[in-house]
Amino acid sequence: MNDIPELSLQNVRIANPEHVTEVIQNMIRDGQNKLQVVADFDRTLSKYTHRGQICSTCHNVLEEGHVLPEFYKDEARALRDHYFPIEMNPKLTIEEKIPVMVEWWTKAHDLLSKCHITKDDVRIMVENSTARLRDGCTWFFDQLQATDIPLLIFSAGIGDVIIEVIKHQATLHDNMKVVSNYLEYDDQGKMTGFQDEMIHVYNKNEGAIHDSDYFQKLEQRNNVILMGDSLGDLHMADRGVQNKLKIGFLNVKVEESLELYMKKYDIVILEDETLNVVNAILRKVLQSKQYCLRQNSSLSLQREPV
Repeated sequence: MNDIPELSLQNVRIANPEHVTEVIQNMIRDGQNKLQVVADFDRTLSKYTHRGQICSTCHNVLEEGHVLPEFYKDEARALRDHYFPIEMNPKLTIEEKIPVMVEWWTKAHDLLSKCHITKDDVRIMVENSTARLRDGCTWFFDQLQATDIPLLIFSAGIGDVIIEVIKHQATLHDNMKVVSNYLEYDDQGKMTGFQDEMIHVYNKNEGAIHDSDYFQKLEQRNNVILMGDSLGDLHMADRGVQNKLKIGFLNVKVEESLELYMKKYDIVILEDETLNVVNAILRKVLQSKQYCLRQNSSLSLQREPV
């Protein structure tokens, strides 16, 4: 009997079912007090498409509304059209991509700094954008809050946008920490640049949260559910982890990228706009007290063909 039927869905791929079974069993055994969650935002907690329409990422939100001038939108689209295919090219190594991503983020941030937007501008742009949290995200956030499980959202997007999306479509709970690129404002409330060092797709294992005491404070929570949609997300939680379940959302270039994603992620979810699989696993962990009463039960996963 499959205790988590969602893991046998046709759009779910698992290269090593035995390993996934063992990690989930360990998390169930240890319970919620040993668990933390680390997640990317764009195309991980947020949707890639909604009702057939491609949804906005954090940076795309700024292009959609009528707040920013046309020169920003034109140049931002040109940057994305040039750099995004490089980011998603499975034939390039991460080492080859890093300087290109730094170049992209630097140009994008410099471009936005010319526009002097305000906090109210960000809120208005989010409310009128096509950015959407995945179906089941509100339940996910609420359950983590209710059971005191920390959620770290680690994003190369724009922190101000992420905060507004969550506030607008769900609840920003006090167990959530968002590490991202935050806007800096002057005394008049106008943007003057970005705070701190840049976070791009492939430096989530450096600086930022890893140079703080965040993970040290959570050292007793050595079971991690890690969620991402790019290879750069794999190193968001590398320290002091005993059991890590890496869940990858593959939204584009599925055929070209599937083999690589299956080598890197424990579970790969294809072209899915929900958190159903993640929520099913979380629900199982939260039932760990029942598990203790039936130690001999086990999970069984069916190997999916590549």
